[in-house]
This record gives sequence, structure tokens and C-alpha cells, in this order.
Amino acid sequence: MLTKDELLVPLAELRRDEVVVTTMAAVRPWGRLSRHPLDFAAADSAMGHGADLALGLALAQPGRKVLCLNGDGSMLMSLGTLITIVESGAKNLILFVLVNGTYEITGNQRIPGRESLDWGGMARAAGFQSVFRFDDAKDYEERLSRIMREKGPTFVEVEVESGSEGPISRSDREEADYLKVSVAESARRVREVLESGF
Repeated sequence: MLTKDELLVPLAELRRDEVVVTTMAAVRPWGRLSRHPLDFAAADSAMGHGADLALGLALAQPGRKVLCLNGDGSMLMSLGTLITIVESGAKNLILFVLVNGTYEITGNQRIPGRESLDWGGMARAAGFQSVFRFDDAKDYEERLSRIMREKGPTFVEVEVESGSEGPISRSDREEADYLKVSVAESARRVREVLESGF
């Protein structure tokens, strides 16, 4: 099992101009590591739709990689997105599912079926050709650069420790810049950067 830092630090080090969509328990840890203008936090009332948003960005920006750091609870709420991603033909999307068995940001409630869920099996059944699973930090770090170069869509399941991030406030109380503004303002900023040709 990885800590969030063991998952996110190597990813932040490899990241260049990819759009990164974070959801739920990943929004604050990613915001502590990255101040990139193409970071977007999809962790508001639309729980379960971070992967949908990432897919929309991938389709709108086919020449740029889009990474989605999704939670298992969030992914469970929108399993149909797995099939939609594959059917879309998006080759530039990497969907990370952070598996901790809880809805961490709302109080660590247990997600249904957490003991029996086969994330990789569901991804393969949906049509993903590139599917990875990690529960060891060293193995993950050694293979991450290859995964970043994969022709997608790519599905990456990572077993992570539960934490206690709690709900986000979208205010100056947040440390990460992308959480200090509304989701609409954050989306506007990312769109401006993409339109500028960054």
C-alpha cells in the first residue's frame, strides 16, 4: 500500500504540460506538490464526475495528455464512464483510481463492496487495453515513466492509505491556489491557459 506522497511525488516530478484533474482525497495532497496552471480540482458537489471532466478535456485537447487522479468512491459512482472513455477513442487519457476503500473527503465512510471490487477486471471488461495495478511504491515508481508514455486510454489502480483530508472550502483557508477559487473560476483559468497554447 502506498502513501499519497509515494503516489503523487513521482508523478509531480514527471509531469510537464499535462492537464491534471484531481478529485476528492487527492485535491489537497496534489495542491501541496503542484502549482501548475493546468491543475484542476473536481471535488465539489459533482462527486463521481472527475473522470467525465478529464475525458472531456482529453477529447478537446487530443495533442496533450490528461491525467485524472480519481478516488475509488468517486469512480464507483460513475462506472459507466469506463466504457464511455474507451468508446470515445481518447488515446491521451490516464485514469488513476486511488483505492482506499472509503469516501475519505466526506468522513471516511466505507464504500460498498470494497473487499470484493476488481478494478482492473472492470477496466478490462470496459475495453481498456492498458491496465496497471500497484500496491508497492518501488514498483510503481519504476514503471511510472513507461505508463506516462503509454498510448491510452490507460487505467492505473493504486492501493493507497486512507487519510483525513475532509471537505474542501474553496476559500483562502485552503493552501492550494486551485482550491481558493470557485470551481467555475478554476475552470476559466485552465481554459485560458489551454487557449493560450501553453
